[in-house]
Parts: sequence; C-alpha cells; structure tokens
Amino acid sequence: MTLFHGSNPLKTKSKIGTKKAKKNEPHSRSLTSDISHQPGPEKPIAVILGESPMVEVFAELCAAHGYRVAAALNNTPSGIKFSSPGIDMIREIPAQASVAIELTNLDLEHKKKNLERLSGAGSPSMPILSSSITVTATEQSLWIERRHRLLGIAAFPTLLAKPLMEVAPTIFSPKETVEAAAYFFQTLGIGTEIVQDRIGMVIPRILCRLVNEALFAVMEDHASPQDIDKAVQIGIGLPAGLIGWAERIGWSQICAVLDAIYNDTHEERYRAAPLLKHMALTGNWWNKQV
Repeated sequence: MTLFHGSNPLKTKSKIGTKKAKKNEPHSRSLTSDISHQPGPEKPIAVILGESPMVEVFAELCAAHGYRVAAALNNTPSGIKFSSPGIDMIREIPAQASVAIELTNLDLEHKKKNLERLSGAGSPSMPILSSSITVTATEQSLWIERRHRLLGIAAFPTLLAKPLMEVAPTIFSPKETVEAAAYFFQTLGIGTEIVQDRIGMVIPRILCRLVNEALFAVMEDHASPQDIDKAVQIGIGLPAGLIGWAERIGWSQICAVLDAIYNDTHEERYRAAPLLKHMALTGNWWNKQV
C-alpha cells in the first residue's frame, strides 16, 4: 500500500529537519507507506499511549475518522470505557500499527518508557508523534532507535481536537517523516504548521504565560478569578476565560510547561507563580472567598 496516490499534495512550509536518514537505517521513505485508509475491515491502526484525558480525546478523534485505535493510559487500569467502537485498551503494541502517538507531559520517566516500547514494537516504518512541550523532540529521539521516525507535536489538553497542530521536526527528521505526519493529521481534519523544536512550542507557551500572569494578578489582589475571566470574556472574546480554561487544561499541565521552559531558559517571565504551584499540588484555591 502507498500513502500518496499520484503526486503528493502536501507541501511542508519549512526546510527544518530535512536531513537524510543514515545509510544503516531503514530508508526513511518507508515512513510514508503505512498510514493509508483501506476499504472494508482493514483499517489503519493508531497506537496512543500517555496521560488522561489526552489519550481519551485523541483516541475518540482517531476512531471517528476511520482508525482502529490501540490505547494505553499511564498508571491506569485498562477498564476505562470509550464511547466510539474500534478503540481497545492494550498491553502489547500491535505489530501492524501504522502510526504511534505518545501523549505524556508530566512524568518524563514514564514517557521515556513509552517511547522505548514504541521503538521496539510495531513496524520499523511506523512514525512516532510525541508531545514535546515539556521536553524537546530532539532529546526524545535520543532515547530510541531509528530516531528519524520521531516528530514532536504540541499535545496539550483542550488543544488536541483543534484544526491546527504544531509539528516540530528534530535534526534527524527527513522530509518524508514530516509528510507522513501531515498526511496523518489531514486524515483527522487537522492542518499542520512547522515550528522550532523548543520546549513549550508556540500556543502552549503563550497560553501558559497568560494563565500565569492572571494568577499573579489574583495573588497581588488586582482582581478576583471571576473578574479576570469576565474581563477576558468581554474584552477579547475568550469564552471560558483564562482561569476557566486553565481549570479545563489542568493546573499541573500548565505548571509543568512553565517549569520546563524556565529550566531551559532561566528567564524570569517563565517562573511559575506561587499560586500556580499551589493549584498544581492541591487543585484548590488558598482562599475560598476569592
């Protein structure tokens, strides 16, 4: 089977990460041969490992667009139920898998284990798309064999089903890997944008900084959470407000991104507010009256 029928309609917007695969690695062009929708029961298989709720959201999205999904949640029993058919909780990676997605931002040791599992299983040509907002894709690629298969993506709660996905090639990524990722997201109705392989990527970095500034404002008694959300809803048309959106994302996710960027850059603008750290630990406001 082939990925593209006729000429390839996808054109990448950057020359980032077009380094050719080494001669002792499988030819990288085979990366574009696995992700292909088949008529009848032979659907492509997407393997999804990582954290809740991102695994559940992305599994449902893939199933809705014709993929069979093999999923596993970090440190979670396999008894979870999905609303869509064609999603199975697994212990072993299917040998016929077409694409793998790793969605862990918080526990990097578990993330490394997941990537090692994916690297040692499935097809040798299976692309691996890994969340790269708390650790760069290039660093992750050093954890696995056939490192040209791995690309970073901006996987963040509430952003996975949006119409655009940021993709970060590594220094080992050939253009065929980028094309395979673009094709995969296209089958889900999602466009792609090439960005630099930096912690936080673009939208998660901006969003986390905004939430952090909002919490500094609350700490310093400039405004209550309710007033901040009302101002954001009316002033810039953000329906949930910053605080409301942060609660949907998860305080620990936001804190993890800012901590990772701060450790990378040592810039004070990325230092997490003490209130954010409190929320990440407890999930509760320190003062119920605010």
